[in-house]
Amino acid sequence: MAEPGCETSSGECVGTEEPTEVDPKSPKHEQPRRQCRRRRRRRRRRCPNSFAIYFPRVLKQVHEGLSLSQKTVSILDSFVKDIFERIADEASRLARSTKCSTITFREIQTAVRLLLPGEIGKHAVSEATKAVIRFNARE
Repeated sequence: MAEPGCETSSGECVGTEEPTEVDPKSPKHEQPRRQCRRRRRRRRRRCPNSFAIYFPRVLKQVHEGLSLSQKTVSILDSFVKDIFERIADEASRLARSTKCSTITFREIQTAVRLLLPGEIGKHAVSEATKAVIRFNARE
C-alpha cells in the first residue's frame, strides 16, 4: 500500500529515501552567476587604530603641495601612539595621586607639561586650549 504523500500510481514512494549529499555540479544547485563580469576593486582597509588618515590633512593645512611616503606615515603613526600612551600613563598616575577616578583636562594638561620639554610643551597646551574653546563654541 502506498504511504501518504506518494506521487506514483504504482505504490512506490519517491520520498522515502534518506537525503544524500547535494551534487555541486547539478544544475539545480548551481550558484547564481554574476551579471557583471568586470573586476571589482577591493577597498584597502586601514588599521582602525591608526592616525594615518590625519597626517595628510594636517600637512595640507601647513604645506599645500607636499606629500608623505608610507614609511614616513608609519614612523609618524608610531610616534603619535607612543606620545599618546605616555600622556595617558602620566595622567592616570596624576589622577591616582589625587585619589580621583576620572582623568580630566587638568591631568592631561599637567601630563603634557611634564612630558614635553620647554617651548613645545607650552605650545601644545596653548593649541589644545584653543581647540577646546573652538569645540565648545560649536555646541
